[in-house]
Amino acid sequence: MDTLETVINNYLEYCNSQKCLDEKTLKAYRIDLRQFSEQISIINIAEITSKTLEQYIARLHEQYKPKTVKRKIASVKALFHYLEYKDIIDHNPFSKILIHFREPVILPKTIPLHTVETFLSTIYKQRENAKTSYQKRNALRDAAVAELLFATGMRISELCSLKINDVNLYDGTILIYGKGDKERRIQIGNEAVINILTEYNDAFDTERQACNNFFINQSGKALSDQSVRRMINKYTSLASIDQHITPHMFRHTFATSLLEADVDIRYIQEMLGHSSINITEIYTHVTVSKQRDILATKHPRKDFHI
Repeated sequence: MDTLETVINNYLEYCNSQKCLDEKTLKAYRIDLRQFSEQISIINIAEITSKTLEQYIARLHEQYKPKTVKRKIASVKALFHYLEYKDIIDHNPFSKILIHFREPVILPKTIPLHTVETFLSTIYKQRENAKTSYQKRNALRDAAVAELLFATGMRISELCSLKINDVNLYDGTILIYGKGDKERRIQIGNEAVINILTEYNDAFDTERQACNNFFINQSGKALSDQSVRRMINKYTSLASIDQHITPHMFRHTFATSLLEADVDIRYIQEMLGHSSINITEIYTHVTVSKQRDILATKHPRKDFHI
């Protein structure tokens, strides 16, 4: 008899060794499948029916928001596809279930461009006014991190995992390993950003060579996402910016700014590393102000004299 616990463990091992999923995805699968196992209270995998799954999904809807429910269902669904593929079950109980529900559209939060400028200026002023070489070096690294986030729209996890050889400052390109280890290469189009990265590169060369990460912390180890969040909070406070800013908001601002500048959405999709254009299309909802400006200044009604 194949127990649910056994097949879940085997599936997670398969995801790790055969599918080579990243640690964050594996962790989410592990949490979702453990929850599924605990809530249905069935040991024998063959006893799980479509009704069992329907009852479980109904409980999920009572506990979580639609986006979380969607992810948890996908985790369980992937398990049963694996069981079917491996001939561990004769019939997939998901095949008799129609799952369809609407997710509310949550608009991405962006940072006004004048606020981004103020934020970056504050870091450079901090560096200029630094009283010790230690403070000056930290501000240099902080400037390089913030500039790269805004210049490329990369995820915070992608930035923190950058290796030395991923950054080519001679031709201004960054090799990024995104979700599922998908590679993409993005060009840095601003000379000032390349210059600050080059300064950082030279100043921290010895420490970086020791750990092979491009961005390092004060201990010479890989920079963590928590360190970046603390850094952003620090300069937000110093600049007296009221808005709460997160690393991901730089990514949203990057995408929205390009869309408002009439860049083709497929180019933006490629730069962000989105697997589907549907994901990138969320940014079309935040360009209302751009539409308003166009219609106010370009529509012929403004020239009517009535």
